[in-house]
Amino acid sequence: MINRVSPFQIATQQLQQTQLQQKPAIGLDKNTATNNVSFGDFLKESINQVNQAQTNSDKMTNALASGQNVELHDVMISAQKSSVALTMAVEVRNKVIEAYQEMMRMQV
Repeated sequence: MINRVSPFQIATQQLQQTQLQQKPAIGLDKNTATNNVSFGDFLKESINQVNQAQTNSDKMTNALASGQNVELHDVMISAQKSSVALTMAVEVRNKVIEAYQEMMRMQV
């Protein structure tokens, strides 16, 4: 007897396995449910990480401009990472403001 398994089932199983193996999201660890990380702390940590990416990009750009031994592709990658992090932070902020405004429009 041959068991028929669809490609969707295989892909779903692989996705679940990789999600279990990947490290947790920013600011979270495996014991998040027991640590009770507050939203404020999570937000501060996320903003600090965006700031750190921006600072790192600035340092690498200045090092390249001053003629230090820094590879151009490393500088470009750092700049792109900081740009993506800032764009993500702005989009999250926009969604939070939009959600707040939507709640304020609700009638009780």
